[in-house]
Amino acid sequence: MYTIKNLKHALETQQITSRAVVDEMLANIEAPEGQGDKVYLTVYADQARAQADTVDMARQNGSYLPPFAGIPLSIKDLFDVAGETTTAGSKALASADPATSDAPIVARLRAAGFILMGKVNMTEFAFSGLGINPHFGTPLSVYDRQTGRIPGGSSSGGAVSVADNMAVGTIGTDTGGSCRIPAAFNGIVGFKPTASRVPKAGVIPLSTSLDSVGPLANTVSCAAILDDVLAGGPGADVGSFPVRGLRLGVLKTLVLEQLDETVATIYERTLSQLSALGATLIDLELNDLLDIPTSNPKGALVAAEAYAWHRSLLKTRGEFYDSFVKMRVMGGADVSAADYIDVVANRQRIIAKVKPQTAGFDAVIMPTVAVVPPSLAELSETDTALRINSLILRNTSVGNYLDRTALTIPCHRPGEAPVGLMLMGENGQDRQLLAIGQGIERALKS
Repeated sequence: MYTIKNLKHALETQQITSRAVVDEMLANIEAPEGQGDKVYLTVYADQARAQADTVDMARQNGSYLPPFAGIPLSIKDLFDVAGETTTAGSKALASADPATSDAPIVARLRAAGFILMGKVNMTEFAFSGLGINPHFGTPLSVYDRQTGRIPGGSSSGGAVSVADNMAVGTIGTDTGGSCRIPAAFNGIVGFKPTASRVPKAGVIPLSTSLDSVGPLANTVSCAAILDDVLAGGPGADVGSFPVRGLRLGVLKTLVLEQLDETVATIYERTLSQLSALGATLIDLELNDLLDIPTSNPKGALVAAEAYAWHRSLLKTRGEFYDSFVKMRVMGGADVSAADYIDVVANRQRIIAKVKPQTAGFDAVIMPTVAVVPPSLAELSETDTALRINSLILRNTSVGNYLDRTALTIPCHRPGEAPVGLMLMGENGQDRQLLAIGQGIERALKS
């Protein structure tokens, strides 16, 4: 398993070449028995090799290089790359004009020295937590490939690219859990920053109110480094808060309903570990969360904002949409302006009511997802897919609705089904949450 830190050190001390790492990633992408053909929609093979060779030559010559020169990443298929059409996992945008410039976050990654391996698969237009894409195929979760389980969405290909060693990290988006769900389903780390932290220009939107841009990677340290680059920083890591003395609010409202047995068992074991390590765990009821379904009926906020962006495209290219995604987007057509204004106001009211209730905690914790990855076969019926999608998104969407930062960390043991522990922090306290997460990650691995 590569991490950004250990690979950076190995490259700088010339224990390994960037070309060797890129070739290894490309071999994994191209392996006929692997998932590469479903993970990557576009592979920058020639460009990646050429960039790696340039980095290696500069390093041998002692030339200046940016801090993360030669480290390969993947990016979700909804970020603009100059000269390419941005398709967001859809065939509806296949004939759209190419982007005239890189999205700011793509430019920042390049400036930091990262090599882009390509664009990775996703739920069409990011509108589902399942990760299914009928246009380009669905990459399977790394867990129980024989059964064939969903990767989680919408940043599906990105999560599998990291878990299957086709990239050292990936950049996704998170509107209701789209970084954290696939991370949890593939046993890696996923981070949702405060929405305003990272620029969203050059990113095809789902919900302008809820969208955020964040990393998925093998460790919290990797996520922290990528988060800092995305936010315009030099790629700084965070410290590691000791677990002893942490005040953790154990959320009881809503998020523990319908847990499957595996998730419940591993989550309770994790709580016991944290308590034994000296964390103070305090049960937390946030009954205001029970008002979310009535204050935001049928996900009206996302549906209305998605429909506003898609309505023109639906008229001209609607036949190219995945029927499941199209049905969800069309739900926004029935949201009136007055209803939308009410939903926005209700959200701000709930945010204000919850803030003082969580202010005394270092973080609020809960299971990332209520279930382990379902099999693809379970989701063949639309009604079942809608029900499971709602359950999968339930816990993660709390952080988006409350405009918080949130992090998922694997808490299962080797050989167990993947289960994520989610930490939710206050708005704007992203770096503090990452430091807390790094402390918990290290403690759980010790």
